[in-house]
Amino acid sequence: MGCRFKSYAGYKRLARLYEYQAKEILSRSGIRIPKGFVINSLEELESKLDDLEPPVVLKAQVWLTGRKDLNGIRFANTKDEVIREAKDLLGIKLKKFTVEKVLIEERITIKQECFAGLMIDDGRKRPLLIFSAAGGTGIEERGGRTILIDPSTGLEKHKVVGLLKEGGLTGKTLIRTADLVSKLYPIMKRYDARSLEVNPIAITDEGIAIALDCHMAIDDYAVYRHPELKIEVAREFDRPPTELERIAYKVESKDYRGTFYFFQVVEDVPADGAYIGFHGAGGGGSMFSMDAVTAQGYQIANFCDTSGNPPASKVYRAARIILSQPNISGYFASGSGVASQEQVQSARGLVKAFLEENLSIPAVIRLGGNMEEEAVRILKTYLTDIPAPVEGYGKDDPPDLCALRLKELIRPGTIHQVSRFTLPEPFPYRFETFSGLISIDHQRCRNCQSRGCIEACRYQILKLEDQRPVLAQDPAAVKKGRCPECLACELFCRFHEQDAIRIILPIPGLEAYRQRLSDGDHHRQG
Repeated sequence: MGCRFKSYAGYKRLARLYEYQAKEILSRSGIRIPKGFVINSLEELESKLDDLEPPVVLKAQVWLTGRKDLNGIRFANTKDEVIREAKDLLGIKLKKFTVEKVLIEERITIKQECFAGLMIDDGRKRPLLIFSAAGGTGIEERGGRTILIDPSTGLEKHKVVGLLKEGGLTGKTLIRTADLVSKLYPIMKRYDARSLEVNPIAITDEGIAIALDCHMAIDDYAVYRHPELKIEVAREFDRPPTELERIAYKVESKDYRGTFYFFQVVEDVPADGAYIGFHGAGGGGSMFSMDAVTAQGYQIANFCDTSGNPPASKVYRAARIILSQPNISGYFASGSGVASQEQVQSARGLVKAFLEENLSIPAVIRLGGNMEEEAVRILKTYLTDIPAPVEGYGKDDPPDLCALRLKELIRPGTIHQVSRFTLPEPFPYRFETFSGLISIDHQRCRNCQSRGCIEACRYQILKLEDQRPVLAQDPAAVKKGRCPECLACELFCRFHEQDAIRIILPIPGLEAYRQRLSDGDHHRQG
């Protein structure tokens, strides 16, 4: 069976900048770019039209290469033509992108085009400079000359000059182009870029080097260091992120513990019962698991990965987001057998999510890895009173068998209906954790026989004080992460004692999103 879903499971951890953003960075660093401005409406164009005399070039701002072939680059020789072309570009669809911004620049007379690009060579774990004296499309096939950069010394200018000489540049063209290329590496370092390409570098008749186009991608782990870039979702998609993907990324970006990646394969899921909510753990196993689902005749509504040993709270949020997709007919969780990942964390997160959701579609959960037997027991013990069946399996149960079992459980004509997401009110006694709030009703605790929540919390976050559970550790340390949000105390108290512990785990933006869905608004892409 082929791995049809490799592009989802092998997702890129990059944040692409638009051309105008990248060129603004180049300009601030002393690299010459064409004169121009960005517009997002015809009204804005009218206010800026006199700032730039035609002839000009109009460029749709989308994360696509080959924009000229897609009619996303236009030329205008008069102001009337500028208005006409801008009006035509704004709002059109280029592949999966709707053009919301247009960059309008002076048209440069080009004598020669060059290419310069920096990227991280993952194999050699160093930055790599690629240069070609012939720019334009097809640079990947033509190849170019390269320098492997030593991070301790940086990109030395004499090496750049030597490289460009080998490429055939001479005289003023050599000096000015080398000056431009030498400035790229400090930009790459400053902005934590995974790649930075200027294609083409235009050489004018006067020998001036100008950056005509620029592609720049920031490492997603470094996005928090660059709020000025206003990056919403640090992922390389082939379209703008959906609103639900933005909500999911906020969860990931604010919680360093493990990975949470969410991608909607289909944004508006048809109500035909053919789509499954998918929840994976680890790339390889997830690919085969998704193939197992499609082999049973179903389609994948989303790809989700919670790996790297995330806490139960993060798995909980992932499940609630997956279940914010209307019309899915089943929930399938399956991935790689991860020895370092505690499967009880995943199980508790799923239990809390399914209980709060009052799950009405069947779920098959394949939990392979550390403590998987206990994880399966948790699913079996605590999910008996919800409307739909939930079955747990381990790593020795193949994905094909689990996918077949999900098919057998799915009831024809039954699809998931998204209800409003409302956080419960906390109990009177409460304290903050890394991403939420633990609250306790001490009135209910009076009837507790076992005080089992203390033992359930193996991290010793709780202690008994006057026969009541209270915070045992420094509140600041607990808020910084000493409490791992394992959810064990809440589950124990709910099912074995007085249901006196309530853990509140907010998901910013989800409440409003689900309210709009329940009110019938399905136009949600951002």
